[in-house]
Amino acid sequence: MLTNVTIAGLLRPSDKELAGFYDVALIIGGSLLIAFCTQFKIWLPNNPVPVTGQTFAVLMIGALFGARRGCLTVFAYITAGILGLPVFALGGGLAVLKGFTGGYLVGFAAAAYIVGLLAEKGWHRRVSTTILAMILGNIVIYAFGLLWLSCLPGINNLLRTGLYPFIIGDLLKIALAAALLPSAWKLLNMLNLTVKKK
Repeated sequence: MLTNVTIAGLLRPSDKELAGFYDVALIIGGSLLIAFCTQFKIWLPNNPVPVTGQTFAVLMIGALFGARRGCLTVFAYITAGILGLPVFALGGGLAVLKGFTGGYLVGFAAAAYIVGLLAEKGWHRRVSTTILAMILGNIVIYAFGLLWLSCLPGINNLLRTGLYPFIIGDLLKIALAAALLPSAWKLLNMLNLTVKKK
C-alpha cells in the first residue's frame, strides 16, 4: 500500500505528458472550486471579514492535492483575483489583496502547503491526524490574517474582528474534513486502488 501519497497523487497518470495535463487540470479546477466556495459568504454585523467556504476548500485541496499542487492551486486562485476576476469574497483586483482579507488570502497558500505536506505523510488517512492537520492549517491562516489586520487602521478589537467569529464555522469544517478524507481512503482501499502498480 502506498503510504506517502495523496489521493490526487494516487490517481495521477503514469505517462509523463498525461501527468502534466493532469496537474494543470487539477490546479485550474481547484482554483475554480475555491472561487466557487468563496461565493458562499455570511456577513457578520460590524465585521469587514465575511465567513466563507474558502477555508474548507483550501484545506481540502491541500490534503487531496499535496503540498506543491495545493500551493500552486491557491496561487492560481489569487492570481485570478489580482487580475480582476471577482473570485475573492470582496470581489477582484489588487486592492482586495491590500484590504481586510489580504492576510487570509496569503495564508491560504501557506496553509495548503502545510496541510498538503502532512497529507503526503499520511495524516489524512485517520480521523485524529486529519483533525490535527486541519487545525494546524487554520492556525496558519489565522496567523497571516491577524498579522495583516493588525497593520490596518480602523480595527478596534483584533480578535473579535479576525478570529472569534470564525471559530465555530471552522470547527464544523474540520469535522466535515475529518469525516470525508479518511472515508475516501477506506473506499479506495475497498476498490484496491491504493495498491502500488508494478
